[in-house]
Amino acid sequence: MKKNYKNRNYLEFVSRMRCIILHKSCNGATNAHHLLKPYDGARGMGMRATDNNTIPLCYYHHSQLHNVHGNEDKFWKQYGLSEDFGRIQAKMFWDKSPYRKEEE
Repeated sequence: MKKNYKNRNYLEFVSRMRCIILHKSCNGATNAHHLLKPYDGARGMGMRATDNNTIPLCYYHHSQLHNVHGNEDKFWKQYGLSEDFGRIQAKMFWDKSPYRKEEE
């Protein structure tokens, strides 16, 4: 895997999924959220996670994560989810992705 993996097709693939929060408050289009704490640790100061470290969040939850909570741990906790929920989901999506095979 490239250290700075980018793949617009994979981001579109993730963006077509349903929001992983699956809550009645979900609304708006789904975006590919780049994890603040990637599962592979590939993130430097001032850098976003690689594209394979993304999860689908609707507009409401994406903005809530960044603007209300400011960090993923607090955000997951609000919904009764473990701190590593996003990392587990991102790895699962990547492992099942048709784009992963392109990188092997």
